[in-house]
Amino acid sequence: MKILVIDVGGTHVKVLATGHEQRVEIQSGPKMTPIKMVAAVRAATADWEYEVISIGYPGAVVHGRPFIDPRHLGPGWVGFDFEQAFGHPVKLVNDAAMQALGSYQGGRMLFLGLGTGLGSAMIVENVMEPMELAHLPYKKGRTFEDYVGLAGLKRQGKKQWRQQVNKVVEQLKKAVQADYVVIGGGNARLLKKLPPVAHLGENADAFKGGYRLWNESSIGSTHE
Repeated sequence: MKILVIDVGGTHVKVLATGHEQRVEIQSGPKMTPIKMVAAVRAATADWEYEVISIGYPGAVVHGRPFIDPRHLGPGWVGFDFEQAFGHPVKLVNDAAMQALGSYQGGRMLFLGLGTGLGSAMIVENVMEPMELAHLPYKKGRTFEDYVGLAGLKRQGKKQWRQQVNKVVEQLKKAVQADYVVIGGGNARLLKKLPPVAHLGENADAFKGGYRLWNESSIGSTHE
């Protein structure tokens, strides 16, 4: 089966497909709507062959559909028919869940994605559960995302941001009783030293997860 994987982010939409080694990056941002995303992806992959599509979505997903519009993109995502727009079967999951699936190595794993915001997902014995930890209150009236997302990085500077990442990773690991934590996302590369309980995710994890979505034997079930 040839699979097209689309990882939608706050600054870029990253695309890769079965049989291709080089991913395509499309600039996104606050004006990126689903219609514009589909048009850009179809144009960039016009000569690619694929049968099905996996989409990692930067927001809450319920029953395979966006539950709310992303905070860092344009409007119109909720209720959008991706299968009709692409003309292929589509599986859509939270972007952190897709990256988590690609990095999972058994047991109880917490995934935290450090990007424009804070993505999170949990996999326990092959059962994936997307989570929305980013907007939970953390301290001083701010959320976890306010401290370890991109806005927190810019406000605090790298040194203090790294300290907050360590504290957040330790606190959330204890809260969900994870065996280990995988840190992914574009800003994970800014960490000089990982917390002792954490592993660094790879850039290809999101695409691995997108491929695994169509391999039913790779994970027991998902709750989306």
